[in-house]
Amino acid sequence: MTVTAPAPAAVAHFRFFALDVLRTRRLGHSFLRVTFGGPSLADFRSGGYDQSLSLFLPPPHREHTVLPSTDEETWFGAWRAMPEEERPVMRSYTVREQRRTEEGVDEIDIDFVLHGDGSPASFWAGRAVSGRRILAIGPAVAENKSVRFQPPAATDLILMYADETALPAAAAILDRLPAGARVRAWFEVPHEDDRIVLPTAADADITWIVRTEPGSGRTDQVLRVLRAAEAPHAQAPYAWIAGEAGTVRAVRRHVVQERCVDRRAVRFTGYWRLGTSEEQLLAEAYAGEAPSEEPDSAL
Repeated sequence: MTVTAPAPAAVAHFRFFALDVLRTRRLGHSFLRVTFGGPSLADFRSGGYDQSLSLFLPPPHREHTVLPSTDEETWFGAWRAMPEEERPVMRSYTVREQRRTEEGVDEIDIDFVLHGDGSPASFWAGRAVSGRRILAIGPAVAENKSVRFQPPAATDLILMYADETALPAAAAILDRLPAGARVRAWFEVPHEDDRIVLPTAADADITWIVRTEPGSGRTDQVLRVLRAAEAPHAQAPYAWIAGEAGTVRAVRRHVVQERCVDRRAVRFTGYWRLGTSEEQLLAEAYAGEAPSEEPDSAL
């Protein structure tokens, strides 16, 4: 989960969309794809790659999402003022794919990680059925700041790390890369059958890391695999790193200090943090305490 706190002033490139569940499909042990439709998607403009959007998921006793306001000036305050038991939870997810079918229907796919009912998003996705409606803030223009994957034109090697929460974003990136793009990737998942097929035209060398170490030991496991791996020589490598915040920091440090990648060419995002609830992370984001993702921030 990418923790962001969208502000009303940011909706110049973003707007509310009503998303109707069309169907669901299990992709692996931990992944469920939900396909959404709806008339408002005719104005949805995904920038591709790791395009994110904010979903508003209803509380367990509601079938559909209801917000008191979707006006760009008032929605945030109105949403925050709702009683806690009625307030939809807001979570950021990746647009796995946007398309228009032969029948002229606009659809988007969003892949959810299923990890029990303790997570509101996992709880909702596990019970999603056709006809349910949620609301989302998504892109109204393709060139928007919620596409974080931005390799320079001179990039000659893409290094990638993602855990299961960032795998849908990594998959969307791979799906969009052109033939000839060189990629060295490491993807961490909790189960063997989470090693899903990742279509790409790129020249991609992917290593799957099936997690065996619990808690903070997962970071050590990832670093052991990365340190033992070779990557092709490159003059201008670019790194995209996303997943659990502590592991992301460690992988970024490895890439910059041990693989000598210019820190300005590293894009990193903590989707979640071990030992911290999603609500705590959101509270930090609202308070302006979320860690920086800028290339020159402290290692």
